[in-house]
Amino acid sequence: MERIKKYLPYILLVILAIFTFSIWFFLFNNHKGQYLKVVFLDVGQGDAIYIEAPNGKQMLIDGGPDATLLSSLSKVMPFADRSIDIILATHADMDHIGGFPLLLDNYKITNVIENGAKGDSKIYTSLEEKIIKKKINKVIAKRGMKIVLDKKRNIYFDILFPDRDVLNFESNDGSIVGKLVYGENSFMLTGDATTYTENLIGWNESDATLKSDVLKLGHHGSRTSSSTPWLEKVKPEVAIISVDKNNKYGHPHKEILDRLSSLHIPYLKTSDLGNIVFRSDGVKLIEAK
Repeated sequence: MERIKKYLPYILLVILAIFTFSIWFFLFNNHKGQYLKVVFLDVGQGDAIYIEAPNGKQMLIDGGPDATLLSSLSKVMPFADRSIDIILATHADMDHIGGFPLLLDNYKITNVIENGAKGDSKIYTSLEEKIIKKKINKVIAKRGMKIVLDKKRNIYFDILFPDRDVLNFESNDGSIVGKLVYGENSFMLTGDATTYTENLIGWNESDATLKSDVLKLGHHGSRTSSSTPWLEKVKPEVAIISVDKNNKYGHPHKEILDRLSSLHIPYLKTSDLGNIVFRSDGVKLIEAK
C-alpha cells in the first residue's frame, strides 16, 4: 500500500498524459468523415471561403479585409488545428487578402495560389514577404489546373480563369474563378470577377461545365458582376452574397437582387446569417449552421 502511495503521483501523471493525448487526437480527427464542408465566412465587407474535404485537407479561398478572418476560422476549424494546406487569393484587393498576413503568422500554410497580378498595398507587400520568408510554395493559377483535395473521392477545384496573363488587367477583372466539385454537387466561386470576366469564361466553357448548385456572386453583389447570361449559364440553386451590413458601397445592388428574383434564384447573405455552412456527401447538398 505504501509503495502504491509513493508512486501515485507518477501514475496520475501518466493517466493525465494519456487523457490529454486522447483529447488532442480526437480534436484532430473527428472532423474527418464522408462530408465536404464549405463555409462562406462572415468577414464583413470581404470574401473568405473555408473548404474542408472528408480526408481532412483544407483550402481557404481569400482572407477577408482584416483580423476578422481568424475569429471566423476559429468557429469552423478544429480547436487545435493550426495548419491549412492551401490558401488562394483570387486577386490582390485588400478585402480579399487583408487577413492573410496575420494568418501566416498564426498558421502553417503549405501552398499559396495567386493570379499573377501585383498589388500596390502595404498588405500585399507584407504578404509576399511572408510567403518568401516562410518558404511557402507559390503557384500562379491558370485555366485547366485541377487542385485535388481528396483523390479517393475525386473532390477537386477546377480553375476556369485566368486563361491568360492578367498582369495588366483591372484588379477585379483578373480574379481567379473556379468550380469546386464533389460528385453531383458543385460550387462556382468567383472572387470579384466582373461581367467582362464572366463573358471570357462563357466563351471558353460549355453550359454543362458552368452549371453549379451554389454560386458566390462576384464582387459582393455589385452591378459590375452577375450578368443575366452568366446567371442563366450557372443556373444555381442558391446564390451567396458575402457582404457587410450597411456597407458604404450599397452592396448588394438592387439591380442584382431584382435579377435574381426574376430568375427565381434564392440568395443568402453573410451579413444576415453570419457564417454560411454547406455539407455535401457528393449526392446531397445540405445547408447547415
